[in-house]
Amino acid sequence: MLFCPTCANLLVISSDTGYNKWACNTCPYEFPITKQMTARTRLVRKAVDDVLGGAEAWRDADSTMASCPKCNNDKAYFYQLQIRSADEPMTTFYRCTTCAHQWREN
Repeated sequence: MLFCPTCANLLVISSDTGYNKWACNTCPYEFPITKQMTARTRLVRKAVDDVLGGAEAWRDADSTMASCPKCNNDKAYFYQLQIRSADEPMTTFYRCTTCAHQWREN
């Protein structure tokens, strides 16, 4: 992406006059393209932290009677988070005490 040095808007590729150029849609700035322009950026994969708290979230979780959809165990740990707008109910996250299967209910 290139930006206009005059008005800071995004430049687009235009070929109105028969040759390729970078052109600004809001001001008369133009920059001719005379060679192939490429750039590669290698993204580094980073470890992503669990946004819901990871294993630490389950350490102090309370338990309740809930049926596990995987093993039919009737006890699970749970905690609640507000992941949607404030006028929506909280989402309850469950983890089975037997098989550690996780699921949620909105």
